[in-house]
Amino acid sequence: MAEADPHIQTDGAVVVEDYAKPKRKWGRLTLMLSVPLLLLIAGGVYWLSLQGQVSTDNAYVQQDKVSVSAQVGGEIVDVMVGEGDTVNAGDLLFRIDPEPYRLQIAQADAAIATAQANVTALANSSDLSGADVSAAREDIAFAEANYRRKDELFRRGFLTKTEHDAAEHAVNQAREGLRQAQARQAAARAMLATGAAVPGENPQVAAGKAQRAVAQLQLGRTEVRAPSAGRVAQADRLQRGQQVVQGLPVLTLVEDGTSYVEANFKETDLADMRVGQPAEVEFDAYPGLKLKGHVETIGAGTGSEFSVIPAQNATGNWVKVTQRVPVRIAIDEKSPRPLIAGLSTDVTVFTDGKRR
Repeated sequence: MAEADPHIQTDGAVVVEDYAKPKRKWGRLTLMLSVPLLLLIAGGVYWLSLQGQVSTDNAYVQQDKVSVSAQVGGEIVDVMVGEGDTVNAGDLLFRIDPEPYRLQIAQADAAIATAQANVTALANSSDLSGADVSAAREDIAFAEANYRRKDELFRRGFLTKTEHDAAEHAVNQAREGLRQAQARQAAARAMLATGAAVPGENPQVAAGKAQRAVAQLQLGRTEVRAPSAGRVAQADRLQRGQQVVQGLPVLTLVEDGTSYVEANFKETDLADMRVGQPAEVEFDAYPGLKLKGHVETIGAGTGSEFSVIPAQNATGNWVKVTQRVPVRIAIDEKSPRPLIAGLSTDVTVFTDGKRR
């Protein structure tokens, strides 16, 4: 029996086994409790840090761009700039062949000279001087006197009716000649008259001068100059010998000093956003670069409203989608790195008015 029971000694003494109490694993328990607590604290701190500000990474650098086109058509004969060149306002960009427009000026000069010669000839013509009218009146007086003599002879029976009618017809012809001379005189005066639109100048001469002014204007437009300072872009069509179509853009001029950021915020971020609130801009292209700015404008409509084909939600399977509103962020400080149109940025707006 003693060999079977390890708790009973052979000498008959009973040994009571000492059962030690198990130690609690406080370290593991502390770790299990501290990790969720630390996560909770970190989440609370992060949540508090986000209060008073809204951010978006759907933002891009924008710059004012001018599409430069020629106001007259023709062949490019001179090119003064290339892709990426910096120009000042008024600098010559390219020149269109001016010869066709110089010929138009010569044609207009010839038209003016012709009109002036016509005016001089018309002023000295017999129609305007009144000589034809005087001659017609003399013819009437002679025909009437001849008719009176022949009428008296016809009454006495010394003249045939045929001769009497011929004398009467001559009087009518003379009177008609006077009316025609007076009509020609009125027409000549009308051709020399000046209207209210161009007082003191013959209309034909004025028309020739207007044609010359148009040709001179078009000649001046053969030299295309920069409307503002900036950098030349999209100048692949700017080649000597290229035919330019009037109004068709030839190059794009990216204006200097007009950089801003267009940030597309969710509509749920606009509750506390106001114009003038400070903002901070970070650039994907330049890590570590942060520029100060402020909210300049808040868009008048969402991006979908200004799309080519606006969304139509009057359908049975409509799903609500959070809309984006374009917000223009003005940059308040000069960037040490070049700001290129289209760069991706992250924008943070401090809706409490306090920069972090």
